Amino acid sequence: MIVGNLNVADSFWSRLKGLMRKRDMPEDEGLLIVPCNSVHSMFMRFPIDLLFLDRELKVIKIVEMFRPWKTTPIIRGSYQVVELRAGVVSKKGVSIKDELEIVNYNSKV
Repeated sequence: MIVGNLNVADSFWSRLKGLMRKRDMPEDEGLLIVPCNSVHSMFMRFPIDLLFLDRELKVIKIVEMFRPWKTTPIIRGSYQVVELRAGVVSKKGVSIKDELEIVNYNSKV
């Protein structure tokens, strides 16, 4: 298990807001942004790890320690992104081509 508490941002406003108002993110929490093929960290206060996933939840790109005030390029084939506390990807051993499974999530941020 990567995180126990997964929030979902699936509307225009929830995707735009993302993690901007948070001061920190617990290690056991993540944010699934769908649809999504690029991420910005404007107005964020802490670095995060990013997992870009295709429609089948396969990891196609990993960005670790993504710092505030940055923007990723568009990731071809990405349909959704999981944002995690920085360091979680390496701690949990997530790799490209891993297939994730969402067991339970909070439907709205």
